[in-house]
Formats: sequence, structure tokens, C-alpha cells
Amino acid sequence: MIRDISLQDLFSIMEKEPHTMIDVRSPSEFSEATIPGSINIPVFTDKERAEIGILYKRVSKEAANERGLEIFSAKLPAFIRQCKMIDTPKTVFCWRGGMRSKTAATVLDLMGIQANRLSGGVRTYRQWVVMELKKEEFEPELIVLNGYTGSGKTILLKRLVDEGFPVINLEQLAGHRGSIFGQIGLEPNNQKKFDSLLVHELHKFKDEPYVFIEGESKRIGKVLIPSFLFSKKENGIHVFIHLPMEQRVKNILADYNPWEAGDKFIEAFNLIKRRIHLPIAKEIEEKLEKGQFEDSVSLLLEYYYDPRYEYSTKKHLHDNDFLIYADSVDDAFEQLLKLNQSFVKMNQNKKAVHRFFK
Repeated sequence: MIRDISLQDLFSIMEKEPHTMIDVRSPSEFSEATIPGSINIPVFTDKERAEIGILYKRVSKEAANERGLEIFSAKLPAFIRQCKMIDTPKTVFCWRGGMRSKTAATVLDLMGIQANRLSGGVRTYRQWVVMELKKEEFEPELIVLNGYTGSGKTILLKRLVDEGFPVINLEQLAGHRGSIFGQIGLEPNNQKKFDSLLVHELHKFKDEPYVFIEGESKRIGKVLIPSFLFSKKENGIHVFIHLPMEQRVKNILADYNPWEAGDKFIEAFNLIKRRIHLPIAKEIEEKLEKGQFEDSVSLLLEYYYDPRYEYSTKKHLHDNDFLIYADSVDDAFEQLLKLNQSFVKMNQNKKAVHRFFK
């Protein structure tokens, strides 16, 4: 028997036991936005969905339904086989809880495979995400890692995660490193995907005293950080990481692997070279074309990224800034762990003041 469940029902189920969400929409719909953690077992391909849509508009709903049933019938064995391979409880969904998820759930039920069906589909989930962001609620203090490009901030965040600290990695959620070269080797997310992933991170850490993030600008690749979170970041506890230039260059080369995508680096550089003094811009371009990436990265840091960073930090000085001067990322991490004790005390003092004036 098919069981229609609400979004809140789905969340409750997922908290209690392993659960698989099956998005039966077309691959392009799934790629644009879905419920995080879902897998895609499409009822129709993108081309088939377009064909059915044309029939619906130009002929009739009945004609579209008949063609859809004809297409899906041929796929039934493969669809059922894929679903049988999933050994956890399942929930299927489409865009708004319509024919595709209903048909998929009915077929699975007939084959003795129990699966819930999400009422309202992805549209309901998207509405929930938007409403959650509109609440503008996030209580934990933000500890913001800043530093010149290549200072190992992302590496530090990953190590903090490994040590069990609460971390929201905004660049990871955006699928972008935040620079003009930031999309190279990655698949940037759109705003819908970013919002969905971010809301789940905010819920995950809502009861923590503080959360580590990186000092990002308002825009990361294709996405914008919500204003309330950006403002909270600006007024958080800021830690500035300082590493030697040669160490920063090594970090960048290890992260980007420019030898595997030299053409993309040249393409990206062309977008900013007019902002660099002409003789230097020409030298950087020549070194990129020759594959001399260590030299080109050093020049980019010295004549483009470092001056921009210095200009931006002058506008955002804080009374509670912390400075870390380190020889390596390992050294910076050890110093950051020691600073953590200061963060804990600051948070405890803040709570004591809050209780006193409450």
C-alpha cells in the first residue's frame, strides 16, 4: 500500500533510521536542485520529458499520459531492478508529488517493494528551505578564518572537521573556491543547491556554542551567502592566518593541480589581466603558457591577490581579532587548537553576561 508522507514526516523518519530518497525526475531537473542525499532514478530522460510536455500543451493531458505510460513501461524491469538493490526504506518524489512519483510508487507497490511518496515533492521542500532562510536564525558564534590566498584556510577547516569541531565549509557547499580560478576542477552549485545544503548545515549546528567558517566574500562563484549569515560572519571572532609566500604557493599548487588544466587557468587569467600592471600581466601570461605555474602563482599573489586582500581587511578590523604567524599549515593548526581555549572562555563569559542581564 502506498503511503503519502509530509516533508516533516520524512525528516522524522530520516532521524530515526537509514533512509533512501529517490528522485524520479529527469537528470537535468535532478542536477538543478534536489533534496540533499537523494539518488536519481528517473522515470523519463530529459528528451522524453520534453516530448511529453509538448504533447500535454499541444494535444491533450490524456495523450501525454498515454505516451508517458508507454515510455515508462519499457523501463519497468530496469527501474524495479535498481530499486530492489536499495536495502533501506525508501521514499520517492518528483517535482510536486504528481504523476511521476505516483506511477513509480504504484509500480513498486505492485512488485512488493514498499516505498513512501513525498506529498508536494521537491516544490514543498524548496518552499521549506526558503522559509527557513527567511527566519534568519542561527545562534552559534562564528569563528572566521581569514588570511591571504593560499594560507591553508580550507585545509584547516577540513582538519577541524576531522577533530570533531563544528565547521560550515561555504566553499564546499558552493562547489567553488571563491576566486576567479575557483571553479577549475569542480562542479559549481547553483543558488538552490547551495541554499538547501546550507539550511541543513545550519540545522545540524544550531545548538553548538560556536562554528568555524572561512572569511568569504558575499558571493562565492554562482551563489550568494544569505545576508543574515554574512552579517553574522562580519561580526564574528576573526582569526588571521599568516604563512610564508613559498608555503602559500605550495598550498595553491597542491589544491589546484594546474598541470592538469593549464588552458583553463589561462582562460580564467584573461578575465583579470587588465587589472594587473601590463608588464607584469604579460609576464604572468607567458609563464602560464610555458607551464611555469610556481612562478606565475607567486606573481599573481604579489601583484593581484595580496593587494586586494590588504584593501579588504582594512575595512573590516575587529576588536577581537586573533593573529597566527606560522611556518606551515601544521604549525597554524596547532596554534589554532590552542586558541580554541580562548574561544571557549569568551563564549562562556558571553553566556554569563547574558544570564546576568536577562
